Amino acid sequence: MAAAKFLFGLVPMLAALSFEPATAQADDPPLGTYNADISESSISGISSGGFMAVQFATAWSGIIKGVGVIAGGPYYCAQGTAIGGLGGDIGAILTATGPCMVGPPPALEPLIKQTDEWARNGVIDATHNIAGQKIYVFSGYNDAVVSRTVTDATYRFYLHYLSDRNRDNLFYQTAISAGHSQVTLSYGLDCADNKDYFIDRCNYDQAGIILQHIYGALQSRNDGAPTGRLLAFDQRGFTSPTSPASYSLAETGYVYLPVPCAAREPCRVHIALHGCQQNRDAIGDRYIQHAGYNEWADANHLIILYPQTIAGDPVTNFGTPLNPYGCWDWWGYTDFNYAIKAGPQITAIKAMLDRLTRGHIQSREERNTDAAAPTAVKVNDVSDTAVAIAWTPLAGAQTYTVYRTGGGDQNFTAIGTVVGPSFSDAGLNPATSYAYKVTASNGGSEGPASPVVTATTLPVPPRCPNPGSCPVDR
Repeated sequence: MAAAKFLFGLVPMLAALSFEPATAQADDPPLGTYNADISESSISGISSGGFMAVQFATAWSGIIKGVGVIAGGPYYCAQGTAIGGLGGDIGAILTATGPCMVGPPPALEPLIKQTDEWARNGVIDATHNIAGQKIYVFSGYNDAVVSRTVTDATYRFYLHYLSDRNRDNLFYQTAISAGHSQVTLSYGLDCADNKDYFIDRCNYDQAGIILQHIYGALQSRNDGAPTGRLLAFDQRGFTSPTSPASYSLAETGYVYLPVPCAAREPCRVHIALHGCQQNRDAIGDRYIQHAGYNEWADANHLIILYPQTIAGDPVTNFGTPLNPYGCWDWWGYTDFNYAIKAGPQITAIKAMLDRLTRGHIQSREERNTDAAAPTAVKVNDVSDTAVAIAWTPLAGAQTYTVYRTGGGDQNFTAIGTVVGPSFSDAGLNPATSYAYKVTASNGGSEGPASPVVTATTLPVPPRCPNPGSCPVDR
């Protein structure tokens, strides 16, 4: 995961690398099928998993409801074009390890041009779907691996496709003192760390914030013993007849299955992608047990899919691509299709999602003729310049209007209308209090307002010229 050593000193490393692929687990069962609507699916990832989350959510934007990007760059950042062979073309490798990690990032115009061309050709879904996604982007100001300039580019990439009308779907958090990590309330290393298993405790519930930005206010997380089950499953069927190792995928993946989902109650799927050096071979069950998603899954009918990579070395294990740290492919080490629907890893993850959602039972949506007041409105997150709020979805509601007062304004003013049950209010003043209320519309008249919630933006974070050594704010 660390940029300086990561990915490659490709040619000099090639002869020296020696990694063992995951061994087959003969007793791993196949992945099950459940009553989950594929159009309610979402994805998130950290580092290489963040890059892959952007790729998957862009390629399959027609079915992905929301995406969480933790220390990940914009779509097609490395611009790999050649067949992988020993790990991808040299130009893409240099771009991946340079501009796409330490910055400054590549210009967005070629990335957007290629995205649009692929959408016109049908090898990824139409880009207008991106405007309907709920998007969370994160850069910890102690991140010493992926530069803030790179996540800034991710933010601008999404703004391009959201436009002014939908920009309230996008929340960008840069005011947390985390290092390069999946960030949790209380599990992991010190908040500013950039090492080991890359999970840092910062009193910040990143998994819950991502899920509620995508799905709206959820039932409280389960902080006791888990009630669902973490199940191993056989990933081999999702790459057949090719072996998973050929795509740098493990033979075993994992899924967290809440009790109601096992009982075929209606559920949703969230795909959680580990980063480099975070696969199970590298850190055991730390990510799949402690990234923070399972606690929210228990009470909210959420199936959490944890696909797994392996480290690869074509010298000691012929047929595997060069991927010494078990990263997801965002520069082309599998093949030149890596960023589109036909990409080997994207195809495998999509097949897993198809399997999980195959048992979906179409139900008639409850519709209310009278718009009610949204309930459980909550402040989901705050940065120094933005507030994210979420609420429980209302059956039959087509749009929600958010009103704000504060920051010098004395009266509530409508500041935006969204389709889904969350809203990001950006461009605010640091260390300033604001108040919000929300109304719903079912296509006719606007309903009554929700109770008022208040939020105070964070102070401006300290300048951090040496990430990893800057003050921790929580």
